[in-house]
This record gives sequence, structure tokens and C-alpha cells, in this order.
Amino acid sequence: MSDIGIFYGSTGGNTQDAAKELAKLLDADVHNVYKASVDELNNYETIILGSSTWGVGELQDDWEDFLPKLQCLKLEGKKVALFGLGDGESYADTFVDAIGIIHNALKEQDCQFIGKVSTDGYEYDESLAEIDGMFVGLPLDDDNQSDLSPQRLIQWAEQLKTEL
Repeated sequence: MSDIGIFYGSTGGNTQDAAKELAKLLDADVHNVYKASVDELNNYETIILGSSTWGVGELQDDWEDFLPKLQCLKLEGKKVALFGLGDGESYADTFVDAIGIIHNALKEQDCQFIGKVSTDGYEYDESLAEIDGMFVGLPLDDDNQSDLSPQRLIQWAEQLKTEL
């Protein structure tokens, strides 16, 4: 078992694909939150959480049940990284809000967030995932910038390795 666990929710498959690619790059275990138990997070020193944003700034459906349980789990001493998929053109006012929602739900925990990403190169208007000019994790826009996603995943994985 790896020291890194990736937990994702995916409806259309893009978040799942990103999670699997990250798992290869980081030698991590992958779990779909639809099937996973929050207790499985206890097996990892580092957890990576991924969600797409649906509707107008909403969590992917599988996170609706998983996130409240996650909030009750003690994350003290764990490193937490976030990644999310969104559409910066059609939903410019709620771009990758899902990872902002997850971040806000966990920020009172005694965990250490890692993997912040600059907003440079992204096209959007607003995001709950942006704090002080940085995203709380890795945003991917497979609808409008899919050609950039593979390199962004590689760069972020390298960044995480230096922060671990």
C-alpha cells in the first residue's frame, strides 16, 4: 500500500481519468468515494481529494454523502491536496468551486493543505477555490483547455513530491 491515497468522485469520467493518471505519477492508491469508506483515509499519510463541479458551483453527487463523513474524521497531521475539474467558459463564475467547497469544509481540521496552484493561464471570472490569487489545488478545464491537462497533471505531481 502507498502512503498516498487519492479519493475522487466522477460522473462523466474526466475526474476518474485524472485520478488514475495522478496515481501513476505518484505511485498512489485510488478510491472512488461512491464505493469508499472514510475510514480508508486513515491508511494514508497524504490524501488527495478530487471532484468535478456540477451545475452552478455544486459538488459532484458522490461527494454529497462522503464530505460530511469526512468532516467528522480526524485529519490531524495529514497532508491534503485537492484537484478539480470545471468549465471556465460556460461556468466562469463557479469555476472549480467543488474543491473550494471541500477546502472550506476541511480548513478547520488540523491537516496541512499542499499543492496550491497559481491562477495564471486559467480563464474564468470567479472561483471559491481561489484564495489570495492562488487556487487551493489543481484546476483542470477539460472542456476548454484539455490540451493543457496532461502537462498540468505532471507539473502538479512534481510539485506535490517536493511538498511531501
